[in-house]
Amino acid sequence: MIITDLKTHVLAAPLEQPFAFSQGWVHQRTAMLVEIHTDDGLVGWGECVNHGLQPPQVAQAVVEHALKPLVIGHSVLDRQVLWETMYNHTRPYGQKGAALFGIAAIDIALWDLAGKALGQPIHRLMGGAFRSEIRPYATGFYRREGGQYPEELVEEALRHQSNGYRAMKLKTGFGIEADIRDMRAVREAVGDDVVLMMDANCAYSVPAARRILMELEDTRVHLFEEPLSPENRHGYRELKGMSRTWIAAGENEYSAIGYRDLISEGALDVIQPDLGAAGGLTECQRIAALAQAWHVPVVPHVWGSGVGLAAAVQFIATLPPQPLSLTPDEPMLEYDQSAHPFRQQLIGGEFQLNGRGNVEVLDKPGLGIEIDRSVIDHYRIA
Repeated sequence: MIITDLKTHVLAAPLEQPFAFSQGWVHQRTAMLVEIHTDDGLVGWGECVNHGLQPPQVAQAVVEHALKPLVIGHSVLDRQVLWETMYNHTRPYGQKGAALFGIAAIDIALWDLAGKALGQPIHRLMGGAFRSEIRPYATGFYRREGGQYPEELVEEALRHQSNGYRAMKLKTGFGIEADIRDMRAVREAVGDDVVLMMDANCAYSVPAARRILMELEDTRVHLFEEPLSPENRHGYRELKGMSRTWIAAGENEYSAIGYRDLISEGALDVIQPDLGAAGGLTECQRIAALAQAWHVPVVPHVWGSGVGLAAAVQFIATLPPQPLSLTPDEPMLEYDQSAHPFRQQLIGGEFQLNGRGNVEVLDKPGLGIEIDRSVIDHYRIA
């Protein structure tokens, strides 16, 4: 189980209909995949997160030039040693951001390989699964050129509801009055049994976010994600507890060191590390341990292709509820519903909602997926 080669693949697909969130327009969907080979013929796959506005080649360069030489020749079971080595090597220029993205992609691939080598799913290698299926929530509700709002948001919400989703997260951050209007319209359309959340992607100041929370008190918004910039931890502490809506963030935080301060300062009701950004399964397991010590729920951020989605399913299966009880509040799976030409194609469409509206945790070795190389060949860019 010695690593003999590591390859990177950058994929990109232009969107027929670009969409917007509070920080800009998304014109293409991209992925940066890592493929690791071993001396016994096994292949493992990992992915780092690619936000809609950043080039995936940045993380690719980190992997190719800084990280790849550190892992060749080592056992796939030396995950912790390799993680610390990669982090230490990139510390002077990469305690957050692209270096952690690259480490994450490699780490996920190493877990995939370990599971394949031992014939076990990743969740079993991480200590077992607390659940065999996970409730997903539909993420979407982006803006398009010339769109009519809130009418199009209501139409999308009703579509997700008819497809079996019992929880949804709307993209907000388009102005105080617009956000209030949109959330009220969707709540009226879907009724009281659907969990509604909103995500402003760091669009607001504390006073603006406070006004939104107060105006929507009767709309029963379950969770408000990233109302503020990630640097404004003091502002998050101001917002937390001022309404029935939980305050969440974390997709722009990295490593257990970063989460140590967020959690210990009591800044958030819910933390949202992304496996493809915060250092992979190895580091997110440490983050989850920190959260458990402080009784903070973990609901990971998920954005990417089917590789990242598969990793998130394996990880969420291992998260204990906070706290354990007869009828606990279970962690959910973020399931992106926006346009993505190769999200499901890449892994053969493994993840669908079952009859209970949940996603089942795969029990196959490693990530539990098979990669369609023809999809990589079709969407790969130089």
